[in-house]
Amino acid sequence: MLLGYNTNGLAHHDPIQAVELLAAIGYKSIAITLDQGTLNPFSRDLAESIATMRDALQRLEMRSVIETGARFLLDPNVKHEPTLMSTDPDARARRVDFLCRAIDIARELGSDCVSFWSGILRDDADDRAAMQRLVESLRQVIDYGAGQGSVLAFEPEPGMFIDTMAGYKRLLEHVDAPHFRLTLDVGHLHCQRETPIADYIRQWRTRIANIHIEDMRAGVHEHLMFGEGEMDFPPIIEALAGIGYEGGVHVELSRHSHVGPAAARRAFAFLQPLMTRET
Repeated sequence: MLLGYNTNGLAHHDPIQAVELLAAIGYKSIAITLDQGTLNPFSRDLAESIATMRDALQRLEMRSVIETGARFLLDPNVKHEPTLMSTDPDARARRVDFLCRAIDIARELGSDCVSFWSGILRDDADDRAAMQRLVESLRQVIDYGAGQGSVLAFEPEPGMFIDTMAGYKRLLEHVDAPHFRLTLDVGHLHCQRETPIADYIRQWRTRIANIHIEDMRAGVHEHLMFGEGEMDFPPIIEALAGIGYEGGVHVELSRHSHVGPAAARRAFAFLQPLMTRET
């Protein structure tokens, strides 16, 4: 497994500077959150930006995944909207289009996967109608990903329609594919009391394509620096090593950009000895 970091925790850095900073610290993977200034899929200079990023990743021998959780990229007024759960079909189509563009970028960069989530159900649709809405949009993304040879890593997210591993399991009863896999955020598991975390890692070992990691407290969805929450990390790292996980373990501290370099160094100093112990 490779220790990585999400660019949403370096939001005030130029993307190439972020890659170089993380490589200098010792990170081996980067989770690239597409955003206004980071491989914006709607930018006129996207092709040039992709080429520059691809060269940097190759030069620094960094692996990557593509993340799609930018807060205001699609709607400057409402965080994370529109989503696959939006009431308006045209709005859902905008999210599908964005995810397909993300798949294209991942293909160009040779990224390990594209990570995404369902979105919040903001109307009064019942569970059956809401699931149908999600599945109809998700099938379009899955079909497109299959055509591009891309791995899709779906993330259960607290507060969203698919928020837990139980919800993800239920989703698989409606839609599935060999390349439709899982982003497992270990902090989310702790937040929602889906524990022991190591058991979930072992249970879902064949599905995991991407790992998010941070500290957290039970019942509170707040990404914390390691040591500021309640989590016990040695069993988590041991479980990942035990299943032979070879992908990125990406630190996600999206509210730490104002101290981004220091946060990245502190996270590395905490996690790297644990990971080295298991290799």
